[in-house]
Amino acid sequence: MKTSEKKTLHLPILVEQDEDDFYIVSCPVFKSCHSYGKTIDEALANIKEVIEMCIDEERRRFRK
Repeated sequence: MKTSEKKTLHLPILVEQDEDDFYIVSCPVFKSCHSYGKTIDEALANIKEVIEMCIDEERRRFRK
């Protein structure tokens, strides 16, 4: 029986604040990996989702 084990990745995250006080976040490891939020916590939660999508996309790309 195979167990699903999540691993922790430590990736660089860039955080900026725009003129409307939104937090813009990006992960430079992946091309076009950006998100935003009204709070830092919201922005970080959003970028985690985007990073997961980028990782899934990379896995699919290398399986071909």
